[in-house]
Amino acid sequence: MRFMYIVTSPQSDKGPTPALAEAMGKLADREIKAGRMLDTGGLMPIAMAGAQVRITNSKLGVIDGPFVETKELIGGYAIVEVPSKEEAIRITREFLQLHRDVLGPGYSGVSEIREMMGVTHFATVAA
Repeated sequence: MRFMYIVTSPQSDKGPTPALAEAMGKLADREIKAGRMLDTGGLMPIAMAGAQVRITNSKLGVIDGPFVETKELIGGYAIVEVPSKEEAIRITREFLQLHRDVLGPGYSGVSEIREMMGVTHFATVAA
């Protein structure tokens, strides 16, 4: 089963501290070597945002960034392949705990875990 976890936090726009970047790198390296993590990445600060593509009243439009600050931003993601949702939760809990350990008890953030659809999901829908 493939899952994506998406991390949001009020601190996401600042990017990781050097200590957090190092800790996340070690965790990602371990998970990649174990074959559980397939991909991971962070997002650039909102001030460097590229664009938003929207459909409003059936019209397609593009709005260039940067955009107004929001309370919580997506800071990054990871894609893991694990046997169960419980394992995805375990990895995500460890990732958020790492943030708290490095950034201190005042850190707040959310990591949403979503199972990903793949070719087998679409084949079932088409049948």
